[in-house]
Amino acid sequence: MSNPTANWEKVGDRFYRKVKLYDAIFDQELELENHIIAGAPYGGAVALYRDEAKLHSYRGTQTAKSSIDVYSCSGKLIRRINWDKGPIRGLGWSEDERLLVVTEDGTVRSYYHLQGDFTQFSLGHGAEEHKVKACRFWPTGFVAILSNNHLVAVTYHGDPRPKLLAVPPEDEVHSWAVIPPAHTLSRSVEVLLAIGQTIYVVDPSEAEDRVLPNGPFTHISVSPNGLYVTLYTEDGMVWVITSDFQQKIGEYESKAKTPPKDLQWCGNDAVLLVWEDEVHLIGPNGASLRYYFDGWVHLLPDVDGVRLITNEVCEFLQKVPDCTDDVFRLGSTSPASVLLDAVDQLEKQSPKADENIRLIRSNLPDAVGTCVQAAGQEFDVHWQKQLFKAASFGKSILDLYSSDDFVDMCEAIRILNAVRDYKIGLPISYDQYRRLGSERLIKRLINRHEYLLAIRLSEFLRLPANKIHVHWASQKVRNSAADEETICDTVVRKLDGKPGISFEVIARAAYDEGRSHLATQLLNHETRAGKQVPLLLAMEEDEIALDKALESGDTDLVFFVLLQVKKKLPLASFFRLLTNRPVATALVESSAKDQDKELLKDLYYQDDRRLDGANLLFSEALNQTAPQTKVDKLKLAVKLLGDSKDPTSLLYSRAYGEAQALIRVQASLDHDFDAHYSGLSLNETILRLIKTGYGKRAAKIQSDFKVPEKTWWWLRLRGLVAKRDWGEIEEVSKQRRSPIGWESFFNEVLGAGNQKLAGLFVPKCTGLSAQERSEMWVKCGMVVKAGEELARVKDVSGLEDLKGKAKASEVAEIERMIGGFRSKR
Repeated sequence: MSNPTANWEKVGDRFYRKVKLYDAIFDQELELENHIIAGAPYGGAVALYRDEAKLHSYRGTQTAKSSIDVYSCSGKLIRRINWDKGPIRGLGWSEDERLLVVTEDGTVRSYYHLQGDFTQFSLGHGAEEHKVKACRFWPTGFVAILSNNHLVAVTYHGDPRPKLLAVPPEDEVHSWAVIPPAHTLSRSVEVLLAIGQTIYVVDPSEAEDRVLPNGPFTHISVSPNGLYVTLYTEDGMVWVITSDFQQKIGEYESKAKTPPKDLQWCGNDAVLLVWEDEVHLIGPNGASLRYYFDGWVHLLPDVDGVRLITNEVCEFLQKVPDCTDDVFRLGSTSPASVLLDAVDQLEKQSPKADENIRLIRSNLPDAVGTCVQAAGQEFDVHWQKQLFKAASFGKSILDLYSSDDFVDMCEAIRILNAVRDYKIGLPISYDQYRRLGSERLIKRLINRHEYLLAIRLSEFLRLPANKIHVHWASQKVRNSAADEETICDTVVRKLDGKPGISFEVIARAAYDEGRSHLATQLLNHETRAGKQVPLLLAMEEDEIALDKALESGDTDLVFFVLLQVKKKLPLASFFRLLTNRPVATALVESSAKDQDKELLKDLYYQDDRRLDGANLLFSEALNQTAPQTKVDKLKLAVKLLGDSKDPTSLLYSRAYGEAQALIRVQASLDHDFDAHYSGLSLNETILRLIKTGYGKRAAKIQSDFKVPEKTWWWLRLRGLVAKRDWGEIEEVSKQRRSPIGWESFFNEVLGAGNQKLAGLFVPKCTGLSAQERSEMWVKCGMVVKAGEELARVKDVSGLEDLKGKAKASEVAEIERMIGGFRSKR
């Protein structure tokens, strides 16, 4: 096995290593030098687009067609996207592996799931007029520069809101770069423009000249942590300064006669200059290293290093991690290095293994931890195993040691080795894996249709696998050539018993492919009505959607369906949909009562519910202010009930006719007496006329409308009492009978405070007992009269009680009555 330091190179006081990831990447005929290449972060996919500004070898009409080819880092073609939308001025990736394509006219396409599906938006802000020159990307957004030097920023591509930055000078831009919002004090993107001899820093509010000497600068690059900036001058000098332009960190003279093709950071500690087949690595304090390749090389920067891509090989260049340096550095005497040597001696059955352990006994926990961390940084499986052996040997000697880090690292290494396989082509480092996370790594596997590995990783990490199954089923219904019944049976059988499966997502995929029948079949297996209904509505399956909503018992969902259906169907079709669905009809009716009276009328008419329709017209009539409008509404109600033979309808029709007559009478009263009678009921109208002294008009209305006699007497009584027309009431008391009885007269008059007049009605209450009439006399303040009532029935005890209520002048008379009964005894 080769030495782990064989690919190490020293740059200053630090080591860098170039790890070979894959070989035989691309076909030799691909001509990488004539392509624009962009790599997704965290070892993600690589997009290639033929540079239209360069000449190409003619290989037939098929290869002449433009396309964006998406490969894995191992050279496996994932997707070919045909392109005919004009010149591309920006090609980049987001951190969730969305491919962003920016055209010359400012159109932006975001391709997701590594497939041909995309969302699209426009940059605006004059991009279509002035054209896009170039773009710079960061994990969540990008900036586009126009031909007039205007800068348009999209901070978050998931919710694109293009924003114009401050306007810089219109002079030629030699080079430019961006500092992402996460690394600026203002939390807004900042753009560095090399214009003339200096650098301008442009943000949303201003374009500031940093007054740098030694320009112009042909290349600018910002470190991944946003703290440092590298500048390349026309005379071949490389400057490294802080991103606030306050301090110069170092410089390097390349002595190159031609400018480099690209300049990128390798982590946060070194800078790479690349010519066609030559790479210069510049470390701290101007130290440098050169690499040579057999063909054109492209740099794909990542958070902890750079991927180097040629036709033949994909390599990863990074600074040797500190833990790896501790273990493997030549001549290292660190505890971790000694522990690794102890394992080697143990395998040789040498007593030196025990000596090594005794040497580092006090530092053994740190040695174990370092070996565990170093194992995570290794790409070579052999050295991973050796480091884990060393860590396992060391922790077995310790009395107390938590194995959590060891177990976690073992799990991580198993995952990383699985996805690094050339068939998968995800050469992700441990640091990148920590940033990306296991769930997003599994999502990348799903997008590559590596379902088996994704499911195994989910099971290994104890994560739900429902999204994997759904994605597989969605691709099945999109791409399978089998008949729809077979596809449905296959999907349902495979997913039977799997938790968390959303058949709605699968059905939507089928519907998007034009397989409506298959989508309907799949939706029958969706248990959540709230998921079924929206898709059924989109599929124009309105009846099924309404039935599903009704079965769910969710009135909000039923209302949603009814609202959507009403918007797109003619009214007659909408009402036919409600036929034989009483719950839906009731919900429409209850909603229309408050919000849409015209719809309610149409509903009643459609269902031949004449009485309900007439009642609705009656309620509308009550809300009108003009008498004639009220009458017209009531005429319509009567007309609606005109042909009905139903007794109830006839009763209502007669009532509506009387209401019309009442409205006319009230209009006449309003005119004659300059008072407000409109809107009153019949009884209120009669009562107000009596109160205001128009008794004859009230009597006429009572006669015309055939008001019952008892009602008339009550209205007359209350009107006269309210008017305090005691004379009229006294005349009434002279009559022999009252349809409402005389007790009501007594109560009303007494309630108005006229005890004397109320007393006139006590003798007329012949239907009451003597005791009850006695109480009435007492209420009138006539205690002697009350005593006479009791004396007639010889109620001595009642007289005794009455004596306590009598005034001093009345007591003697009460006692005389009582004494008369005692003398007879």
